[in-house]
Amino acid sequence: MILAGRPLTLRDIIDDVDALLFAWHPGTMGGPAIADILFGVESPSGKLPATFPVMVGQAPIYYAHKNTGRPATPEKFTHMDDIPVRLPQSSWGFASFHLDAGYEPLYEFGYGLSYAQFAYSDIEVSEPEFGMGETVTVQAVVHNQGKVEADEVVQLYVRDLVGNVTRPVKELKGFQRIRLKPGERRRVSFVLGPDDLAFHGRDMKLITEPGEFHVWIGGSSDAELSTAFTLIAEQNPGKH
Repeated sequence: MILAGRPLTLRDIIDDVDALLFAWHPGTMGGPAIADILFGVESPSGKLPATFPVMVGQAPIYYAHKNTGRPATPEKFTHMDDIPVRLPQSSWGFASFHLDAGYEPLYEFGYGLSYAQFAYSDIEVSEPEFGMGETVTVQAVVHNQGKVEADEVVQLYVRDLVGNVTRPVKELKGFQRIRLKPGERRRVSFVLGPDDLAFHGRDMKLITEPGEFHVWIGGSSDAELSTAFTLIAEQNPGKH
C-alpha cells in the first residue's frame, strides 16, 4: 500500500509485487475504507488525477500534451535495448519518445481498477453539426461485464483539431460516477456547448472557434471509443 499525494515512479516497486493499493491522503476514515476494499465489501473506483511516469526521465508527462510533429506509435517505437549494436547513424524510430522509457506513462490520467469489468460501446452525438448558440449531446453505453456491483467514473474527452494556438491532444470535459449491477447496461450522456470548447487565444482572451472536434468516452484518458462533431460559426438554420 502506498499513501501519497503526488505521482511516483513505481516501476521497480511494481516489478516485485502483484498489486498496489494507492490511498491519496485518505483522512481519518481511510482505514475502514481500505479494509472494505481489501475484503471485497466494496469495489475500488478511484481514478488517478495525475499521470504516473515510468521513470523520472519522462517528467514532465501529462495527458493533455500538445501534438508533436512526429507523434510516436507502437510501430515507430524501439527501445534502446533493442537497437542493434554498432548501428550506423540513422533516424531510428523517427518519432518523439524516450529511448529508454517509451512514450506511454506507467499509469495514465484517469486510470483506476475495479473488481468489475466495464465495457464501452455505441458512442454517438445528437447532431453532427451545431451552432454557437446550441449544444450537442454525446452518449455511450457502459456495460458491467463483471460479477460484482460497482461504481465506474465515466469520462468525456475532447480534442479541438485546429486552433489559432496549438491545442492539446485530449482535454477532460466531463465525468459521471455511475453504479452498475452485474450485467447491467446504461447509456450515459454529456452535454457540450460552445463555452465548453473555449480556450485562451493569442491575446489571452477566452474564445470559441468553429471547426471539427474529436470526442471520446471511456474509463481513462486512454479511451479509444470516439466520434466527431463540428461547431459551425452560425446557428444551424434548420433548427428552431
